[in-house]
Formats: sequence, C-alpha cells, structure tokens
Amino acid sequence: MSTVEEIKKELKALNAEYAKIKTIAPEERKTFGIELNKKRQELEKRLKSAEEAAESENIEPIDITAPSAPNEKIPEIKQGSKHPLMTELSHVLDIYSRMGFNIMEARQLDDEFHMFESLNFPEGHPARDGYDTFRTREGFIPPAHTSTMQYRALTRYKSDLEAGGQIAVVIPGRVFRNEDVDATHEHTFYQCEGVFVSKDATMGQMLGVLKSLFETYYGQDLKIKTQPGYFPFTEPSLELLIEKPKSLGGKGDGWLEMLGCGMIHPNVLKTAGIDPDKYKGFAWGGGIDRLAMLKYGLTDVRYFESGKLEFLEEF
Repeated sequence: MSTVEEIKKELKALNAEYAKIKTIAPEERKTFGIELNKKRQELEKRLKSAEEAAESENIEPIDITAPSAPNEKIPEIKQGSKHPLMTELSHVLDIYSRMGFNIMEARQLDDEFHMFESLNFPEGHPARDGYDTFRTREGFIPPAHTSTMQYRALTRYKSDLEAGGQIAVVIPGRVFRNEDVDATHEHTFYQCEGVFVSKDATMGQMLGVLKSLFETYYGQDLKIKTQPGYFPFTEPSLELLIEKPKSLGGKGDGWLEMLGCGMIHPNVLKTAGIDPDKYKGFAWGGGIDRLAMLKYGLTDVRYFESGKLEFLEEF
C-alpha cells in the first residue's frame, strides 16, 4: 500500500498534466479531462484511506475485556450502573418467564397495518388520533404502543395453539408519542405487552396473571380492582388498579391505575388467522417507567431519558 507522501507526489504530478489540455486538439479535450478527473478522484480516495490507516497506527489498542484498574491517566475508575428502566424491565420479564411466558422483542419502527389495521382500528377511526403518532417522511411509524406486536405474536405462535397448546408471550419495547413533555408525560418510554390465547382463556385467568405479577413485583399480597376502559383491540376493555403497596406508603387507603387490559377482540384473532369461535384470548400492556417511578418514589418521568450521570449514579 502506498504511503501518504507517495500518493501526494502522484497527485502533484497529475496536476501538471492539466496544463497539457491547451496543447490538445479541441475535440479531444473533453475525453482527456474526463480521464484526468477519474485519476484524480481515485488518488484522492487512496489518499484518504492512507491517512486514516496512518492515524490508526498511532492509536494505542485497548483490550476492552481486561479488568480495569486506576492508573496515572485515570486515577479513579468508577463502576458503571445498569439503567433503572432496564433493571425493572429485567425483573418484570423474569416474573413472566417463571409463569411460562415466551418473550418477543418489539420493533422501533413499524407500519400502518401493525399499528392500526391489525388491531381493529378502521380507517378514519377517531381512536387513531388518540395515540399522537410520530411518522417518518417515508410513512413508517415509531410505534406508539407495544400492541403493534400482537399480530406478530399471534401468527408466530399460532402453530403451538393449533397443536393443542396455547399462545403465551410478553413483548417489551420502546414506544414513542408526539405529545408535550412534562413531569408525568414523555415522548419516549417503555411498555411491556402481554398476549395469551387458548381454547378456554377467561378474564379470571387474566386478572390472576396480573395480580400475581404485581404481588411478586412488590413482594406482598395486594388487592386489585378494575374499571371500564376502551381499546379497539379488546372487548370488553378494562383498566386495572392495584392497592397502593406498603413500599410506597400504602395503608389500604389508595389505588393506583397500572395498565390497560381486556379480552382480545374477535376481529384481531380473525386477522391473524385464528378462529374466534374456537379460541379465546386476553391481552394487556403497561409502562415500565411508571413501575420504576412508583418503586423509587420519583416525581419526574423525564429523569429516565435525561442522560444525567448524577441521576443514574443513584442506582
């Protein structure tokens, strides 16, 4: 490989060639100039590569697998910490895994079909406006809820269902909503979706799963209750509330709304190729940010996306 200096000499010699254009017949000048420009572009490309290679040679390699230790350049090495949202998400997924749920990862860029059509949102339905959806110039959608993965979960595990089993899957993911940011609202946050389908799935089973989740998460027996909700992809739709845990100062005198849930709408099952007369299912979705805020007594959701080390070092 030529050195930087050698390539620069070639460029200098090539520049002298341009002076010959005046001595060439007019009809040949265009072809001559094109060829010179091609040579120049190739030399400049080689020069850039040679300069990058030379720069890399001067960089001292670092073994990122070696244990760290203080030295004269870095007298104090601080131990990093896991982001609190990832800690709580891992905890939640561990609970679901021990219940027998599979885990699917959500996408961070999706489309109209998975965001709306597959979830029983008719075209032009006003409920679409309630999600404050971001859109790219190409028409893609950063998902506003992890429910965009329901169709994929249903179709991926449909063979298990038809073989006499069930669909049991949870889907953690990052979601995005185009709304004003304040202490309780953020445009970027995390959710965890749940989908369960079997021949005899019931609302009682759903409430049992969710009660078990929150009791295991908070380490105590908890009362739960529901109130009516509305989601196009579940019928009936509910909002689940739990008794305020003792870890949050609860004394049986307060309720916290934790997530939305309900029985999967027959149209959602049909879209995924599942017979709603033969199979039933339920689904739910809730925010991981909210869980973490409640657990640590935080008052501002914006802390999680702030990137401030002072905040992260507390965990």
